Amino acid sequence: MSLLVPFDGSPLAEKALERAATFGDHLEEDVIALTVIPDDADYARDRGWIAPGEPFDRDAIAAGMETRARDVAPEATFRVERVSSDEPTATSTTNVVREIRRVAGEVEATVVFIGSENAGSVISPQSSVGSPVANDQRYDVYVVRHPDETSDADDVSDVDSLE
Repeated sequence: MSLLVPFDGSPLAEKALERAATFGDHLEEDVIALTVIPDDADYARDRGWIAPGEPFDRDAIAAGMETRARDVAPEATFRVERVSSDEPTATSTTNVVREIRRVAGEVEATVVFIGSENAGSVISPQSSVGSPVANDQRYDVYVVRHPDETSDADDVSDVDSLE
């Protein structure tokens, strides 16, 4: 069993990883930070992984994401998966969602920590992985919607109730 955090380096993903690490320490569960990289330079640019005009290099992106994840949660396991965008009917976001859900099942995630402003919303942008990942019934979901605010979850004294 493990806690899974889809990690794209955004402030919300960083906060989700921070929270997962706190819960993981207290509950003695492994924390896995997962970065999914599609072979899509526009997707990478949209997320700030590469600058305009910078070459698309999956290995460099993976190394950068690992460094950022380790800065937030040094004890977490970092995992990177690469997905193809060859399927003509699927967007890169759809492929990323599929991969996150596949990995969640593979690692038997008990909770997926999502950094998303709109996970669980009735209407969500097509570029968000939050809502589709949150809809999977195989695991619980912890949604971080505000990267800079603290919450009761930052105080782990009440985490025992989750066991």
